[in-house]
This record gives sequence, C-alpha cells and structure tokens, in this order.
Amino acid sequence: MRDVKVKANSRLAHKEEEEEKEVQILQSVSTRENEISSSLSVKSTPEIEKKYVHRVYDAIAPHFSSTRFAKWPKVAAFLESLPSGSVILDAGCGNGKYLGLNPSCFFIGCDISHPLIKICSDKGQEVLVADAVNLPYREGFGDSAISIAVLHHLSTENRRKKAIEELVRVVKSGGFVLITVWAAEQEDKSLLTKWTPLSPKYVEEWVGPGSPMNSPRVRNNPFFGLESIPETEVSTKEQKAENSPSFGLESIPETEESMREQKAAEIITETKNSMGELKDEKSIEESLEALKMNQQEYFVPWHLPYHRAEVSGASASALASGLAKKDDRKGAVVYNRYYHVFSEGELERLASGVGNAMIVDRFYDKSNWCIVLQKATSNQD
Repeated sequence: MRDVKVKANSRLAHKEEEEEKEVQILQSVSTRENEISSSLSVKSTPEIEKKYVHRVYDAIAPHFSSTRFAKWPKVAAFLESLPSGSVILDAGCGNGKYLGLNPSCFFIGCDISHPLIKICSDKGQEVLVADAVNLPYREGFGDSAISIAVLHHLSTENRRKKAIEELVRVVKSGGFVLITVWAAEQEDKSLLTKWTPLSPKYVEEWVGPGSPMNSPRVRNNPFFGLESIPETEVSTKEQKAENSPSFGLESIPETEESMREQKAAEIITETKNSMGELKDEKSIEESLEALKMNQQEYFVPWHLPYHRAEVSGASASALASGLAKKDDRKGAVVYNRYYHVFSEGELERLASGVGNAMIVDRFYDKSNWCIVLQKATSNQD
C-alpha cells in the first residue's frame, strides 16, 4: 500500500510540473504575442500620416523638389567629416539633396514617397521606397545614418522613438546618427500664425500610449479639452462643394486666409467659454497664451501654384476629396502637411530611451533641434 501511495504522489507531482510548464509556455507565448502586437501597432501607419504626409508629398513631389536644393551647413559638415569609404544611410531622403554630398562615401537613400524616390532614381542615385519606422537594412549595415526633417511627420511618440531605434539598429557599433527635427521654438514667431493647430477630429485615433492628448502638459492642464477646440478641417460649405457635380478647380472658393482668421477667433472664443470658472480676464489670457505655447501638433500649408498643380492632374482629385483647398488670391492649391514640432529637450529625452546609443552632440540650428548619436561599441569589437 505504501508503494502505491508513493507512486500516486509521484504522478501528482509530475502532473503539477507539467501544468506549471504549460502555464510558463502560455505566458511566454502571450508575452511574445503582445510584443509582436505592439511592434505591429507602432509600424502600422496612422491614417493622419497616410493622408497628410504620404499623400501630400506624393502630390507635391515635383514642386517640393524644385524648392529643396540648399544644403544645411551643419548637415554638410557632418557628412564631410565621415571617413572615406563609409556607407551612409539617409532615411527620409526626399529629393536626395544630401545623397553623394561627400564623394568619398557611398550613399543609400530611402523615403516613403514613391514620386520623390523616382526623382532621386532619375538622377542615378541609389534609393528605394521604405518606411522610417521599419528600415529594410540588416543590423549594422551602414557606417552612419542621417534623418533630416523626418521625425516630426510621425504622429505618435512611440513611432518617433521607433524611428530613432531603427536608425541606431542599422549602423555599425561606433557609428554615428544625425537627427534633425522642427522646433516648437521657431526663430520666426510669425510662422506659427500661418499654421493650423490640430483639430480634435484627428486626435481620436491617438488615444493611448504616445498620444499627444496623454502628454503631462495637456493632461494636467484643466483648461485644455477636446471640446475647447472647434473642429474646422471640414466645413459644411466644403461638404456641399464636394457633392456638387461641377466640383473642380474653378468651383472651389478661396478659403485659406479667411478660414485661418475665423479659426483663430473660434479657438479663443471656445476656450474662453470652457474657462467659465475663471473670473479674472488676465488669468484667462495667461491660460490661452500657455495653450499656444504648449501646442505641438499642426497642419502646415504647402502652396502648390496652379500651373504646377495641373502638370499631373492630381490636384482636382485632391480638391474633390478634401485633401486640398483652393486659394485664388495666391493662385495655388493648398495642401496641409502634418507636423509634430519638438519642444526643447524632447528629442534628447526620446533618444535617451534607446539603450545602445549615447548622445554625443546636440544643437539648435535654423529653427531645428538636432542631435548626434553614437552607437555603443560591442564587447566583440
């Protein structure tokens, strides 16, 4: 009888071990699934980027390229300082103005815009279409990498951080990465009046980690709420125009300037209304000023002249879909581009979260925050 008990206890212990292993396996699988899901979520392009970055740059590519030829001195100095024979990866190369700047190095560029990549390819540059948050290079492929005016087009903090991680991943140990982004602290303050603060319509999809609405500066501000900023991107007049059978370049009313002035007035009025508990006018004005200072999400207009707009014929479609508007006063089709402008220290904070790289330089240049990262040297090197 005693032997039977021992065997029974042994079988019970073995069963418990098997169950414990099964739980561990399930937990491991669940963790891996969560990691994959998180990675896919970050790599999945939000609609706001598809519409107000990808589609816009595809539409304006030839005109945009014709305005992008001057090289920033500090970017040029960085590229010229790299050793002869270096492989340099330009993530978000645009029209390729930096590709080949240092003739002793080998450049490879990539961009999400196929029309911009075609412009580069026609010039004989080594390029491919690729996403900044999912670069198509193996780890340690390049000697250095640059990302010039790209990260501010990514709409969540997680995606911006992922883009930095990708830049570090694809360079060799000891390699350098230069990143520049538009600054919230613009040298020309008047520019901000020409930009449209992001309306709540496009904030909905960001609820969650990395959302602008979840940042401490917004979350802790009692005067800032979705209801305090009017939705102005699509007006009733535009909706009627879209449904009109004669909708085309000639039938679109001029709206850009008048809507901007109306928008500013509405934002102030609506925000004041949401501050009903504040009796002191000075306190209200100070709070409004703080809101303006904390604004980081904008639509920045691109004016595509009428004579350039009809080269491809894409503008009539953009107007019909609401992607663009007409400005007869300036003789241009106006596209809005999404930007997240970086506040001082924000880029460094994001980069500091990348474990295998350190910041070796940081500076402010031409209304841009800039950093240089160096990838950590592995023990094997």
